[in-house]
Amino acid sequence: MDLQLGLVIAGLTVGFIVGMTGVGGGSLMTPILLWFGIPPSTAVGTDLLYAAFTKMGGIYVHHKKKNINWTITGWLSLGSVPAALVTLWILDRIKTDISALNAVIKYSLGWALLLTSIAVLFKKKLLNFSQKHSGDKFHTESKTQNILTVAIGVLLGATVTLTSIGAGALGTVTLFFLYPLLATPKLVGTEIAHAVPLTLVAGLGHASMGNLDLGLLGQLLIGSLPGIFIGSLLSGKVPDLLLRNAIAAMLFFVGYKLVFMA
Repeated sequence: MDLQLGLVIAGLTVGFIVGMTGVGGGSLMTPILLWFGIPPSTAVGTDLLYAAFTKMGGIYVHHKKKNINWTITGWLSLGSVPAALVTLWILDRIKTDISALNAVIKYSLGWALLLTSIAVLFKKKLLNFSQKHSGDKFHTESKTQNILTVAIGVLLGATVTLTSIGAGALGTVTLFFLYPLLATPKLVGTEIAHAVPLTLVAGLGHASMGNLDLGLLGQLLIGSLPGIFIGSLLSGKVPDLLLRNAIAAMLFFVGYKLVFMA
């Protein structure tokens, strides 16, 4: 298959899955880019801007469907955007040693994929657990809830900036524990809305360090923009159990390879 056509198809497929299931685009796209032979630093930087532009289309659809809680999005961003800036500053300090930078990114990427695969596989069980044990505790302690939401944002900001992974699956699962009474489509929409400013800031930071391939980005967007639009329209309507299990298995395999076999 021609490389350019392959990248367009990859963008279309990942965009569709993100819109429909809420599984993070980075957890799928970054391993695909590595498989195509893209260096880890370039793969992460390009994928971050790909995610930002792709999820802008998802915001439009989810906002029309009233699936976005903008208050939660704001608290998440309060933690994630500053954390992204600090992580970018640290990466900029070590960018002169590109081999060391790629090694750090590959290792961090591997662990992020392993955690994401677990989050995707056990998402339903984690949701049921949170609903049984959380009750209305955080709903009556709004200050505690807001602080914990900002803390989750900090964790996501650092993880996403370093690996381009975490805004989707990991973010959605952690929010389930804080907001167990919020409908799943609204959590998906909220996480997509939060991912846009985070990935945009992180992506522009990586671009300033030279970790961006504009041609690659354009090919991915040609496929992903219609993909996430169609997937968002089908969100909540298509059973995704088999899809999630297949995605979790793939992410675990790739993560294991990066951590233990790289």
